[in-house]
Amino acid sequence: MHASLVQREEEFMKTYHTYVDMVYRICFLYFKNHSDTEDIVQNVFLKLYTSNPLFKDESHKKAWLIVTASNMCKNGIKNWWKQNVMFKEFDVASHDTKDETLEALLNLPKKYKTVLYCYYYEGYHTNEIANMLHMNEATVRSYLHRGRSYLRELLEGEKNEE
Repeated sequence: MHASLVQREEEFMKTYHTYVDMVYRICFLYFKNHSDTEDIVQNVFLKLYTSNPLFKDESHKKAWLIVTASNMCKNGIKNWWKQNVMFKEFDVASHDTKDETLEALLNLPKKYKTVLYCYYYEGYHTNEIANMLHMNEATVRSYLHRGRSYLRELLEGEKNEE
């Protein structure tokens, strides 16, 4: 019994180190501040540890983490105070990332952020995103199309300002 507990701990730590940055980025898309993001990331991994779900494969585990993180963020945002007192400023460089596209992605309307992130940063296909987020595949494609347009406008606006 002790050996299985050690194996479970090792597997959990391996999963944590593999996916913590991904979960952090997803949560940061919602909250745009480090303290709330870190709280949700901790809760996602606490849920993983306490529920100890069985996964078919690594892809299933990754999808579970994405969906769980998104759902926990949405639940946190439902709180009125969070919606109205969210920080407007953020520093992407402080998270070891200098990516103007990601920075622009943070400024998109909420409904496009997760879909665009999963598609471009995690490499999921539209049908996979639809399954993970419990959405119609046509809705995902529509969000991708509109989100890209918004993103293009933001990025072109930044270039024109320079």
